[in-house]
Amino acid sequence: MIRLVDVSFRVGTFELQSINLEVQSGEYFAILGPTGAGKTKLLEIIAGIESPASGEVWIDDQNVTALPPERRRVGFMYQDYLLFPHLTVRKNIMFGLHDKTRSEKARRVDEISQLLGIQHLLTRRVSGLSGGEQQRIALARALAPQPRALLLDEPLSALDPKNRASVRTELTSLQKRLGTTTIHVTHDFEEALVVAERVAIINKGEIVQLGSTEEVINRPNSAFVADFFGSENLFKGEIARRDAATGSEDVAYNAVFKTASLQLTVIAERDGTAYAMIRPEDIIVSTEVVHSSATNNLKGRIVKVEAAGPLVRLTADVGVRLVALLTKQSLASLKLDTESEAYFSIKAAAIHIF
Repeated sequence: MIRLVDVSFRVGTFELQSINLEVQSGEYFAILGPTGAGKTKLLEIIAGIESPASGEVWIDDQNVTALPPERRRVGFMYQDYLLFPHLTVRKNIMFGLHDKTRSEKARRVDEISQLLGIQHLLTRRVSGLSGGEQQRIALARALAPQPRALLLDEPLSALDPKNRASVRTELTSLQKRLGTTTIHVTHDFEEALVVAERVAIINKGEIVQLGSTEEVINRPNSAFVADFFGSENLFKGEIARRDAATGSEDVAYNAVFKTASLQLTVIAERDGTAYAMIRPEDIIVSTEVVHSSATNNLKGRIVKVEAAGPLVRLTADVGVRLVALLTKQSLASLKLDTESEAYFSIKAAAIHIF
Protein backbone atom coordinates (compact mmCIF):
# COMPACT_ATOMS: atom_id res chain seq x y z
CA MET A 1 0.00 0.00 0.00
CA ILE A 2 1.10 3.58 -0.70
CA ARG A 3 -0.26 6.32 1.51
CA LEU A 4 0.37 10.07 1.35
CA VAL A 5 -0.67 12.11 4.39
CA ASP A 6 -0.98 15.91 4.00
CA VAL A 7 1.97 16.02 1.60
CA SER A 8 2.95 19.52 0.47
CA PHE A 9 5.80 20.65 -1.76
CA ARG A 10 6.86 23.95 -3.25
CA VAL A 11 9.32 24.82 -6.01
CA GLY A 12 9.26 28.31 -7.53
CA THR A 13 5.65 29.28 -8.04
CA PHE A 14 4.43 25.65 -8.14
CA GLU A 15 2.96 24.00 -5.07
CA LEU A 16 1.52 20.60 -4.19
CA GLN A 17 -1.23 21.32 -1.69
CA SER A 18 -1.93 18.92 1.20
CA ILE A 19 -2.10 15.74 -0.88
CA ASN A 20 -3.90 12.85 0.80
CA LEU A 21 -3.95 9.65 -1.20
CA GLU A 22 -4.14 5.91 -0.54
CA VAL A 23 -3.35 3.24 -3.13
CA GLN A 24 -4.17 -0.31 -2.09
CA SER A 25 -1.69 -3.20 -2.24
CA GLY A 26 -1.74 -4.79 -5.69
CA GLU A 27 -3.85 -1.98 -7.18
CA TYR A 28 -3.27 -0.44 -10.60
CA PHE A 29 -3.92 3.24 -9.97
CA ALA A 30 -3.73 6.18 -12.39
CA ILE A 31 -3.01 9.85 -11.79
CA LEU A 32 -4.42 12.09 -14.51
CA GLY A 33 -3.91 15.75 -15.16
CA PRO A 34 -2.72 18.35 -17.66
CA THR A 35 0.93 19.26 -18.19
CA GLY A 36 2.36 21.07 -15.17
CA ALA A 37 -0.31 19.79 -12.77
CA GLY A 38 2.24 18.07 -10.49
CA LYS A 39 1.92 14.43 -11.59
CA THR A 40 5.63 13.68 -11.99
CA LYS A 41 6.55 15.62 -8.85
CA LEU A 42 4.13 13.47 -6.88
CA LEU A 43 5.83 10.30 -8.14
CA GLU A 44 9.26 11.72 -7.29
CA ILE A 45 8.13 12.38 -3.72
CA ILE A 46 6.89 8.79 -3.40
CA ALA A 47 10.18 7.51 -4.80
CA GLY A 48 12.28 9.75 -2.53
CA ILE A 49 13.83 11.74 -5.36
CA GLU A 50 12.19 14.85 -3.89
CA SER A 51 11.40 15.52 -0.24
CA PRO A 52 8.05 17.01 0.82
CA ALA A 53 7.98 20.32 2.67
CA SER A 54 5.49 18.70 5.05
CA GLY A 55 3.50 15.53 5.40
CA GLU A 56 4.37 11.84 5.33
CA VAL A 57 4.90 9.07 2.76
CA TRP A 58 4.04 5.52 3.82
CA ILE A 59 4.74 2.31 1.87
CA ASP A 60 3.45 -1.00 3.26
CA ASP A 61 2.86 0.44 6.73
CA GLN A 62 6.39 1.88 6.85
CA ASN A 63 6.98 5.62 7.12
CA VAL A 64 9.57 6.18 4.37
CA THR A 65 9.48 10.00 4.39
CA ALA A 66 13.09 10.25 5.58
CA LEU A 67 14.44 7.24 3.65
CA PRO A 68 16.64 7.71 0.55
CA PRO A 69 15.36 6.28 -2.77
CA GLU A 70 17.56 3.18 -2.67
CA ARG A 71 16.00 2.05 0.63
CA ARG A 72 12.36 2.44 -0.46
CA ARG A 73 12.27 -0.53 -2.88
CA VAL A 74 10.33 1.44 -5.46
CA GLY A 75 10.72 1.00 -9.23
CA PHE A 76 10.56 4.23 -11.23
CA MET A 77 10.19 4.53 -14.99
CA TYR A 78 10.39 8.00 -16.54
CA GLN A 79 8.66 8.80 -19.82
CA ASP A 80 11.96 9.19 -21.70
CA TYR A 81 13.21 5.89 -20.18
CA LEU A 82 16.71 7.25 -19.24
CA LEU A 83 18.48 4.16 -20.63
CA PHE A 84 22.26 4.07 -21.05
CA PRO A 85 22.89 4.00 -24.82
CA HIS A 86 26.53 2.82 -24.46
CA LEU A 87 25.52 -0.29 -22.46
CA THR A 88 23.94 -3.52 -23.62
CA VAL A 89 20.34 -4.30 -22.80
CA ARG A 90 21.54 -6.86 -20.24
CA LYS A 91 23.67 -4.28 -18.41
CA ASN A 92 20.86 -1.73 -18.47
CA ILE A 93 18.55 -4.20 -16.75
CA MET A 94 21.30 -5.12 -14.25
CA PHE A 95 21.81 -1.49 -13.25
CA GLY A 96 19.48 -1.65 -10.24
CA LEU A 97 20.83 -4.99 -9.00
CA HIS A 98 24.08 -3.68 -7.47
CA ASP A 99 23.45 -5.50 -4.18
CA LYS A 100 23.14 -8.93 -5.82
CA THR A 101 25.80 -11.53 -6.61
CA ARG A 102 26.78 -12.15 -10.20
CA SER A 103 24.73 -15.36 -10.40
CA GLU A 104 21.72 -13.65 -8.79
CA LYS A 105 21.95 -10.80 -11.30
CA ALA A 106 22.12 -13.22 -14.24
CA ARG A 107 19.17 -15.23 -12.96
CA ARG A 108 17.02 -12.16 -12.38
CA VAL A 109 17.82 -10.67 -15.80
CA ASP A 110 16.87 -13.95 -17.45
CA GLU A 111 13.59 -14.11 -15.50
CA ILE A 112 12.48 -10.57 -16.25
CA SER A 113 13.60 -10.63 -19.90
CA GLN A 114 11.56 -13.80 -20.48
CA LEU A 115 8.57 -12.23 -18.78
CA LEU A 116 8.75 -9.22 -21.11
CA GLY A 117 9.81 -11.14 -24.22
CA ILE A 118 13.14 -9.36 -24.74
CA GLN A 119 15.62 -12.26 -24.31
CA HIS A 120 16.75 -11.84 -27.94
CA LEU A 121 17.80 -8.23 -27.23
CA LEU A 122 20.05 -8.82 -24.22
CA THR A 123 23.36 -8.60 -26.09
CA ARG A 124 22.39 -5.57 -28.18
CA ARG A 125 23.05 -1.95 -27.35
CA VAL A 126 20.06 0.26 -26.61
CA SER A 127 20.81 2.74 -29.39
CA GLY A 128 19.00 1.72 -32.55
CA LEU A 129 16.21 -0.18 -30.81
CA SER A 130 12.59 0.78 -31.45
CA GLY A 131 10.52 2.82 -29.02
CA GLY A 132 8.51 -0.25 -28.02
CA GLU A 133 11.69 -2.25 -27.35
CA GLN A 134 13.20 0.56 -25.29
CA GLN A 135 9.96 0.81 -23.32
CA ARG A 136 10.16 -2.87 -22.40
CA ILE A 137 13.82 -2.56 -21.40
CA ALA A 138 13.08 0.42 -19.14
CA LEU A 139 10.22 -1.52 -17.59
CA ALA A 140 12.47 -4.56 -17.10
CA ARG A 141 15.07 -2.41 -15.34
CA ALA A 142 12.41 -0.95 -13.02
CA LEU A 143 11.02 -4.43 -12.21
CA ALA A 144 14.34 -6.28 -11.90
CA PRO A 145 14.92 -5.43 -8.19
CA GLN A 146 11.42 -6.80 -7.41
CA PRO A 147 10.09 -3.49 -6.07
CA ARG A 148 7.15 -3.36 -3.71
CA ALA A 149 5.72 -0.50 -5.80
CA LEU A 150 6.10 0.54 -9.45
CA LEU A 151 5.83 4.17 -10.55
CA LEU A 152 5.24 4.83 -14.26
CA ASP A 153 5.61 8.38 -15.55
CA GLU A 154 3.83 8.73 -18.92
CA PRO A 155 5.16 5.29 -19.92
CA LEU A 156 3.40 5.17 -23.30
CA SER A 157 3.83 8.74 -24.50
CA ALA A 158 6.82 8.00 -26.75
CA LEU A 159 5.09 5.16 -28.62
CA ASP A 160 3.12 5.33 -31.86
CA PRO A 161 -0.62 4.59 -31.60
CA LYS A 162 -0.32 0.94 -32.68
CA ASN A 163 2.45 0.12 -30.18
CA ARG A 164 0.74 2.19 -27.50
CA ALA A 165 -2.38 0.03 -27.62
CA SER A 166 -0.47 -3.28 -27.47
CA VAL A 167 1.93 -2.20 -24.72
CA ARG A 168 -1.01 -0.80 -22.73
CA THR A 169 -2.59 -4.26 -22.77
CA GLU A 170 0.74 -5.87 -21.85
CA LEU A 171 1.15 -3.53 -18.88
CA THR A 172 -2.20 -4.49 -17.35
CA SER A 173 -1.60 -8.18 -17.99
CA LEU A 174 1.88 -7.99 -16.44
CA GLN A 175 0.62 -6.11 -13.39
CA LYS A 176 -2.06 -8.73 -12.78
CA ARG A 177 0.52 -11.52 -12.96
CA LEU A 178 3.01 -9.81 -10.65
CA GLY A 179 0.53 -8.10 -8.33
CA THR A 180 2.85 -5.11 -7.94
CA THR A 181 1.20 -1.96 -6.57
CA THR A 182 1.38 0.39 -9.56
CA ILE A 183 0.84 4.12 -10.03
CA HIS A 184 0.56 5.16 -13.68
CA VAL A 185 0.79 8.86 -14.50
CA THR A 186 -0.73 10.09 -17.76
CA HIS A 187 -2.56 12.99 -19.36
CA ASP A 188 -4.47 10.59 -21.66
CA PHE A 189 -7.84 9.72 -20.10
CA GLU A 190 -8.48 6.84 -22.55
CA GLU A 191 -5.20 5.27 -21.43
CA ALA A 192 -6.17 5.59 -17.78
CA LEU A 193 -9.60 4.05 -18.41
CA VAL A 194 -7.98 0.95 -19.91
CA VAL A 195 -5.24 0.33 -17.34
CA ALA A 196 -6.54 1.62 -14.01
CA GLU A 197 -9.08 0.50 -11.44
CA ARG A 198 -9.22 3.94 -9.79
CA VAL A 199 -7.98 7.37 -10.77
CA ALA A 200 -7.08 10.66 -9.16
CA ILE A 201 -7.44 13.88 -11.14
CA ILE A 202 -4.83 16.49 -10.25
CA ASN A 203 -4.82 20.14 -11.29
CA LYS A 204 -2.49 22.93 -10.17
CA GLY A 205 -0.99 20.77 -7.45
CA GLU A 206 -4.31 19.68 -5.94
CA ILE A 207 -6.28 16.44 -6.23
CA VAL A 208 -9.68 17.61 -7.44
CA GLN A 209 -11.44 14.24 -7.77
CA LEU A 210 -10.74 10.66 -6.76
CA GLY A 211 -12.74 7.54 -7.53
CA SER A 212 -13.29 4.59 -9.84
CA THR A 213 -12.64 5.24 -13.52
CA GLU A 214 -16.36 4.81 -14.28
CA GLU A 215 -17.42 7.19 -11.52
CA VAL A 216 -15.00 9.95 -12.47
CA ILE A 217 -15.79 9.92 -16.19
CA ASN A 218 -19.56 9.58 -15.73
CA ARG A 219 -19.99 11.80 -12.66
CA PRO A 220 -17.36 14.56 -12.71
CA ASN A 221 -17.53 16.92 -9.74
CA SER A 222 -16.44 20.07 -11.59
CA ALA A 223 -16.36 21.71 -15.00
CA PHE A 224 -12.57 21.20 -15.07
CA VAL A 225 -12.88 17.42 -14.68
CA ALA A 226 -15.73 17.21 -17.19
CA ASP A 227 -13.78 19.28 -19.71
CA PHE A 228 -10.59 17.27 -19.10
CA PHE A 229 -12.45 14.08 -20.00
CA GLY A 230 -13.68 15.68 -23.20
CA SER A 231 -17.32 16.07 -22.21
CA GLU A 232 -18.99 17.52 -25.29
CA ASN A 233 -22.42 18.26 -23.84
CA LEU A 234 -21.60 20.48 -20.88
CA PHE A 235 -23.91 23.38 -20.05
CA LYS A 236 -23.88 26.03 -17.35
CA GLY A 237 -27.25 27.28 -16.16
CA GLU A 238 -29.68 27.58 -13.28
CA ILE A 239 -31.85 25.07 -11.49
CA ALA A 240 -34.93 27.24 -11.54
CA ARG A 241 -37.45 25.26 -9.50
CA ARG A 242 -37.89 21.91 -7.87
CA ASP A 243 -40.90 19.86 -6.82
CA ALA A 244 -40.42 17.18 -4.22
CA ALA A 245 -41.21 13.75 -5.64
CA THR A 246 -42.23 12.69 -2.15
CA GLY A 247 -42.51 14.35 1.21
CA SER A 248 -39.10 13.06 2.28
CA GLU A 249 -36.22 15.50 2.48
CA ASP A 250 -33.52 12.89 1.79
CA VAL A 251 -34.58 11.93 -1.73
CA ALA A 252 -33.71 13.44 -5.08
CA TYR A 253 -36.00 16.10 -6.48
CA ASN A 254 -37.36 16.65 -9.94
CA ALA A 255 -36.01 19.97 -11.11
CA VAL A 256 -35.79 22.18 -14.16
CA PHE A 257 -32.37 23.16 -15.46
CA LYS A 258 -32.39 26.30 -17.63
CA THR A 259 -30.01 28.20 -19.85
CA ALA A 260 -30.91 31.03 -22.21
CA SER A 261 -31.61 28.49 -24.98
CA LEU A 262 -32.22 25.21 -23.24
CA GLN A 263 -34.59 23.73 -20.67
CA LEU A 264 -34.24 20.23 -19.26
CA THR A 265 -36.06 18.20 -16.64
CA VAL A 266 -33.37 16.83 -14.34
CA ILE A 267 -32.87 15.20 -10.97
CA ALA A 268 -31.18 17.53 -8.50
CA GLU A 269 -31.06 18.20 -4.79
CA ARG A 270 -30.42 21.94 -4.87
CA ASP A 271 -31.27 25.21 -6.56
CA GLY A 272 -29.01 27.83 -8.06
CA THR A 273 -26.17 27.89 -10.56
CA ALA A 274 -25.09 24.44 -11.75
CA TYR A 275 -23.60 22.48 -14.62
CA ALA A 276 -25.45 19.79 -16.59
CA MET A 277 -23.51 17.09 -18.45
CA ILE A 278 -25.00 14.65 -20.96
CA ARG A 279 -22.97 11.81 -22.45
CA PRO A 280 -23.51 11.52 -26.25
CA GLU A 281 -24.28 7.79 -25.99
CA ASP A 282 -27.17 8.51 -23.59
CA ILE A 283 -29.12 10.46 -26.21
CA ILE A 284 -31.81 8.67 -28.23
CA VAL A 285 -32.07 10.00 -31.80
CA SER A 286 -35.30 9.60 -33.79
CA THR A 287 -37.35 11.22 -36.53
CA GLU A 288 -40.46 11.35 -34.33
CA VAL A 289 -41.14 12.12 -30.68
CA VAL A 290 -40.24 9.02 -28.66
CA HIS A 291 -42.92 7.97 -26.17
CA SER A 292 -40.76 6.48 -23.45
CA SER A 293 -39.36 7.16 -20.00
CA ALA A 294 -37.17 9.88 -21.50
CA THR A 295 -38.56 13.11 -20.07
CA ASN A 296 -36.68 15.47 -22.38
CA ASN A 297 -37.50 15.58 -26.10
CA LEU A 298 -35.54 18.22 -27.98
CA LYS A 299 -36.16 19.00 -31.63
CA GLY A 300 -33.20 20.18 -33.66
CA ARG A 301 -31.37 20.34 -36.96
CA ILE A 302 -28.34 18.18 -37.69
CA VAL A 303 -25.38 20.36 -38.68
CA LYS A 304 -22.60 17.77 -38.91
CA VAL A 305 -22.28 13.99 -39.39
CA GLU A 306 -18.91 12.38 -38.66
CA ALA A 307 -17.63 8.81 -38.50
CA ALA A 308 -16.38 7.84 -35.04
CA GLY A 309 -14.97 4.33 -35.48
CA PRO A 310 -17.92 1.91 -35.51
CA LEU A 311 -20.28 4.73 -34.52
CA VAL A 312 -21.49 8.00 -36.02
CA ARG A 313 -21.18 11.33 -34.25
CA LEU A 314 -24.04 13.76 -34.87
CA THR A 315 -23.80 17.44 -34.00
CA ALA A 316 -27.17 19.15 -33.82
CA ASP A 317 -28.56 22.62 -33.14
CA VAL A 318 -31.31 22.34 -30.54
CA GLY A 319 -30.94 25.94 -29.40
CA VAL A 320 -27.51 24.91 -28.17
CA ARG A 321 -24.90 22.62 -29.70
CA LEU A 322 -25.69 18.96 -28.83
CA VAL A 323 -23.60 15.91 -29.73
CA ALA A 324 -25.09 12.39 -29.96
CA LEU A 325 -23.67 8.98 -30.90
CA LEU A 326 -25.47 6.24 -32.77
CA THR A 327 -24.59 3.23 -34.90
CA LYS A 328 -24.11 3.49 -38.66
CA GLN A 329 -27.01 1.07 -39.09
CA SER A 330 -29.29 3.34 -37.02
CA LEU A 331 -28.24 6.37 -39.06
CA ALA A 332 -29.05 4.57 -42.31
CA SER A 333 -32.43 3.33 -41.07
CA LEU A 334 -33.37 6.81 -39.86
CA LYS A 335 -32.20 8.32 -43.18
CA LEU A 336 -30.58 11.25 -41.40
CA ASP A 337 -28.00 13.58 -42.87
CA THR A 338 -26.79 17.15 -42.58
CA GLU A 339 -29.74 19.59 -42.45
CA SER A 340 -32.14 16.81 -41.39
CA GLU A 341 -34.48 17.55 -38.52
CA ALA A 342 -34.58 15.03 -35.67
CA TYR A 343 -35.67 14.54 -32.08
CA PHE A 344 -33.15 14.00 -29.29
CA SER A 345 -34.57 12.25 -26.23
CA ILE A 346 -32.78 12.25 -22.87
CA LYS A 347 -33.78 10.68 -19.57
CA ALA A 348 -33.62 12.97 -16.55
CA ALA A 349 -31.52 10.34 -14.75
CA ALA A 350 -28.96 10.44 -17.60
CA ILE A 351 -28.23 14.14 -17.00
CA HIS A 352 -25.46 14.62 -14.45
CA ILE A 353 -25.90 17.79 -12.37
CA PHE A 354 -23.04 19.27 -10.38
